[in-house]
Amino acid sequence: MPTSHLSPSDRTTIRRHNDRARLDRAELLDLLGSVLICHVGMVRDGHPLVIPTIFAVDPDGPDLDGTLYLHGSVAARSLLDAPDQELCVTWTQVDALVLARSGFHHSMNYRSAVLIGVGRLVDDPEERRRALDLVVDHVVPGRSATLRGHHRKELAATAVVALSLHEASVKQRTGFSNDDKADIDAGVWSGVLPLRLAADEIVTSADAADVPVPPDVVRRAQAFG
Repeated sequence: MPTSHLSPSDRTTIRRHNDRARLDRAELLDLLGSVLICHVGMVRDGHPLVIPTIFAVDPDGPDLDGTLYLHGSVAARSLLDAPDQELCVTWTQVDALVLARSGFHHSMNYRSAVLIGVGRLVDDPEERRRALDLVVDHVVPGRSATLRGHHRKELAATAVVALSLHEASVKQRTGFSNDDKADIDAGVWSGVLPLRLAADEIVTSADAADVPVPPDVVRRAQAFG
C-alpha cells in the first residue's frame, strides 16, 4: 500500500526554495497524470545521457509506493543499460509565465518532480502487457481497451523497465513576481500569463475516412479544450 506522504531522501530533498516542496504523494501522482513525457537521466559509457520518453504510472504497482514504467525498443542501448543502475527521472509542467518589473525577478509558475531509483527489467509477460496498456492509456485514457491485443513479435521487440515511486520529490511555484519595492513604486506593469496544453481539430487518417472518431479520442481532445 503506497504511503500518502512523500519522504524524500537526501538525494531528492529540496534545498533551494524548500518552501515550495510538496509532501503529499497525491500531488506527485496528479503531476505525473498531467504530463505527457518524462526525461530519463543515466550514465552510459562514462558520460551523462538524458532521454525524453512516454511513460506510465501504476500507483498500486508491485514496487515500493507504486511503479513507474518506461518502454522502448529492445535495440535501444539506453533502455538495455537501465536495469540494475541508478536512474533519475524528471517531469515539469509549466502553468504560467511570471512577468516581473525586472529581468531578475521574471519566473515561471510550475510543478516539477524528481524520481531516483534502480531500473527493474519487466520480464513477466502479464506485467509487460499491462504496462504497455498503461502507456497507451496515459496518452489517451481508455484507448488500450479499444485496440487489438499485442502481437508476440511486438512484445519481443519492446523492452519495459520499472522503477519504484518511493524516492521522489515534488516542487511547485505559484503566485506573482517578487519585485523590489522601488520597481513597484515606479508604476511598471507586472503580471502572470497562464499557459495550458490545447488540442487542435482531430485529423483522421486518409485510409480511415469512413470510420467515426472513437469516443476515447473525442474525450481526450475535449479534455485539452
